[in-house]
Amino acid sequence: MSGEHAALVRGEAIPKERVDAFLEIVPLRDRKTQPEALARAERQRRRWATQVVVTDELARRACAERGLQPSVHGSAAPSRGADSVDMRLRRVGATSHDVTADKTLPVAALPAERTVADLGSIVAAALAHSPAARLLLTELEAEQDVPETAVRDYYDRNRDRFLTPDALRRGVDPFGATAAPADFLPYEQAREGIAHELRQALGRRAFFGWLDQARTGVEYAPGHEHPGDPSHPDHEHRH
Repeated sequence: MSGEHAALVRGEAIPKERVDAFLEIVPLRDRKTQPEALARAERQRRRWATQVVVTDELARRACAERGLQPSVHGSAAPSRGADSVDMRLRRVGATSHDVTADKTLPVAALPAERTVADLGSIVAAALAHSPAARLLLTELEAEQDVPETAVRDYYDRNRDRFLTPDALRRGVDPFGATAAPADFLPYEQAREGIAHELRQALGRRAFFGWLDQARTGVEYAPGHEHPGDPSHPDHEHRH
């Protein structure tokens, strides 16, 4: 049976074809690499792709459990051809966990580039190619409660981020004794942006926590283990 699937999620097979379909749109390694190193890199690339596909599957199931419908349409597509990328993730071996609902929800917006850069390649790729993962992340962010005290504390500890353009031109030291209240954006104007950033950070933490828990029961076929799993000879630590 392992010859037909890449992984088992709650006992249901994730066909290898879904991993193959995703690999079609992932850039290949430099072909100038030595053959042995290239072969190892390609095996690891398949393991990495399996993690992305499994994350997409888990996110779709989580959305189904929450009554949410991910959309492959909309202006928030992460890159050219993103809709076709998602269809490649979904088209082979679609399960009963593909969600259908009476109403269409807008596609979740992608995280900012600097946010994605902190997520690690597996999660970043899943968010780039899986509307379900993006929608789930958006939902988790919306559920986060950011206390007013946390917002105020962030504002007080990061004064350099709230200097006015004029203060920046004058080279005002935000932590110096000569800095005046007028040199800073008022708290009332900065508050909403700070709360949004803190909510995003809490949402990302919740997403990682959900993913760690969701994939504990996933079983991987040989050749599809996590790239950082020390049990296989190609082991390397890569998220």
